[in-house]
Amino acid sequence: MRERRMAQAPVRIEWEAAVAGLVSGGLGAVAALIAFWGETAPLWVRGWSIGALAAIAAGALSLVAAFLAYWRSRYQPGQEWRLAIPSWKFILDAVAVAFVHAAIAALAAIGVFVVLQGSFRGLDIDGPSAAVLVGVASGLAAYATWISCGTITTRRMSTLLVVYMTISVFAAMLTTSDPLWWEYHFSQLGSFGDGSASLFNITLIAAGALVVVFAMYLQRDLARLHELGSLRRASTPRTVGVLFVIMGVMLSGVGLVSVSISEPVHIAFASGMFVVFIGMLIGSPWLFDGMPRTLQVLTWLFLAAIVVTVLLFFPIGYFNLTALELIAFGLIFGWIAVFIRFETATGEAQDATPARADA
Repeated sequence: MRERRMAQAPVRIEWEAAVAGLVSGGLGAVAALIAFWGETAPLWVRGWSIGALAAIAAGALSLVAAFLAYWRSRYQPGQEWRLAIPSWKFILDAVAVAFVHAAIAALAAIGVFVVLQGSFRGLDIDGPSAAVLVGVASGLAAYATWISCGTITTRRMSTLLVVYMTISVFAAMLTTSDPLWWEYHFSQLGSFGDGSASLFNITLIAAGALVVVFAMYLQRDLARLHELGSLRRASTPRTVGVLFVIMGVMLSGVGLVSVSISEPVHIAFASGMFVVFIGMLIGSPWLFDGMPRTLQVLTWLFLAAIVVTVLLFFPIGYFNLTALELIAFGLIFGWIAVFIRFETATGEAQDATPARADA
């Protein structure tokens, strides 16, 4: 019976995602008809446009789709363990996952319509055409969001985190009111008190919350690896989970307390996250004892890259503070992505071993 449920689960998720996409597409189309009935509007301009409505619709409908799909996914085969999570914690997890999906959907819609406006300069379209465009954007966003949240895994969570951080930070860079922000430091993006600064700070807060959610999945995966014999120390899952929770809280703190509010507290949060990460890399031979040796080699290479980057900032002075922060953030999230791929591959290899033996 369980095998049958597992086989049918992907089909059911696809069916639910298709329904979510069709409903969302219809709602987006109706909203566009009402908003642009009897008039024409540009694809994208600063202010009100078809692209602005598409971003709002895609984000709002993806938010609903993500929350529902994440709630439904608890009943999927292999995800039943999430039913034992306390309600308050599940709500926090669901809100973080849903918000990140909604932000990605909205920013992706903006990007598409900016490109379309640049490709069809001077084009204004009427209400029915706007309804088609907004409906397609809303439908695709809700469909992709449902698929993502309905099949959530540790690997997907890490990919989601990297994609969200990349898209949101670049959006903040492109829309900042100070084009010379990079002459100061990375956190300057969140200090101007405008929409771009709010986007940057909210990005860090939401990303930190997602890291906390991610820690729960990672701790469970590492505990399973210990049960399979791929991790020698029973304390590793909890230790690594706590370290990721601390990093997530610190990352949210960087966004909550911007440089303009309190520079010492802001620096304390950022430095604390960096110190915890460095500590985890240094302790990796002990923490991840039993995992593939290649992971340890790559971990030391990441650590060496961080040391070289810091030296190029001080005392050499080749990098400014912005370059140091950007490279450090890139190395942190890059290592997380590499680590999760090794962790997932190790578990899959262990699962395949009995099958090979039986064959």
